[in-house]
Amino acid sequence: MPRSIAPQGLDALFVPDYRPLAVGKWRLDVAPLGVMPGYWSAPAIAENTAILTENDATWMSITPLELESQGIGVQLARGHVLIHGLGMGWAVAATAFREAVSAVTVVERDPQVRDLIAAIDPFAQLPEMARRKIAVIAGDAMDYNPARPVDFLMPDIWRPLINDTRIAEVRAMQARAQATAIHFWGQELELARHARAAGRALDHAGLAATIAAIGLPLVGLELPDYPAMVAAAAKRHMGTAWFRDRAEAETALG
Repeated sequence: MPRSIAPQGLDALFVPDYRPLAVGKWRLDVAPLGVMPGYWSAPAIAENTAILTENDATWMSITPLELESQGIGVQLARGHVLIHGLGMGWAVAATAFREAVSAVTVVERDPQVRDLIAAIDPFAQLPEMARRKIAVIAGDAMDYNPARPVDFLMPDIWRPLINDTRIAEVRAMQARAQATAIHFWGQELELARHARAAGRALDHAGLAATIAAIGLPLVGLELPDYPAMVAAAAKRHMGTAWFRDRAEAETALG
């Protein structure tokens, strides 16, 4: 049966049940028990964890890391939501489940991913009203032009948590989407390293100034614990990915 899970610092999020299935190079498995990483929280024991792999390389999984990192966008989504990247359909289902969301358009370029999720059909576990909100579109995030105004853009097309082209790629998506609000996967780590490169603290003021400098309508600061989430996620995952200086950070901004 579908579950509602409340990651640390977030409201309960809808999570479908999954079953193992493979389509081409993509495979969805369910691990019965394991210790799974968090995004800002400590690793925790998880049961029946769904894991999506491409040629045995993990793309996403229903772990505390995924629930916390994508859950911020899910919780703040509203109106017509444009999601780039279908993944295993969890964020799509959880977003459609929210009352503040009127429609969810999902853009996915890989036909095998679309076929895999269509066969598993996690959206069938949603109430009919939520299920009717979802439209899955074949297309590429970098050249998709929405057919209707977008209230909330939520891209998740990357495998690593951090890369140096992410801000530029989100800007390219936003140039087409013209969304009024955005949350992208790994956003907190980008905010942390751009703030640090500019000599700003990871507090509300420092993050607000960093969002203004990036020039995208990024959400997150509405959550009272957001600065603490950013700081904890950066401490856990940044490693050697901090910018060496302000010039390198400005180059990444494009």
